[in-house]
Amino acid sequence: MKTLTPDKSIAFKDIGILLLRMFLGLAMLFGHGIGKWTMLFESNDIKFADPFGIGVIPSLAMTVFAEVICALLLTIGLLTRLSVIPLIITMLVAAFSVHLLDGFSGMEKALLYGIGFLSILITGPGKYSIDALLKRKVNY
Repeated sequence: MKTLTPDKSIAFKDIGILLLRMFLGLAMLFGHGIGKWTMLFESNDIKFADPFGIGVIPSLAMTVFAEVICALLLTIGLLTRLSVIPLIITMLVAAFSVHLLDGFSGMEKALLYGIGFLSILITGPGKYSIDALLKRKVNY
């Protein structure tokens, strides 16, 4: 049985982080963000949760920022660790405020996204990201 050298295992880890980053970012953007973007900018009758009492429009705008702008940044790996913080917060609010009474099945999707975003916060963007490219350029 052939064993992997450290260099190859690092490459596999970075490919795994790339796949996780791109899937979570694009799934959040297209599965959730674009619809809320459309609601914010094209709807006259906005119905959205206001869990903190700041108003429906500000709540929706902050969610759109996370689910569109931060999801795009996450996908390309730019400002990755900063971009997942609003996403984590949004998923915590979705799970424990908006969907709390729905039980675990209602909270599950937000929790899965949240754990994925937390994992990226811990690991960083990986080698295949704009963050890593910029870091290499600065170090030379």
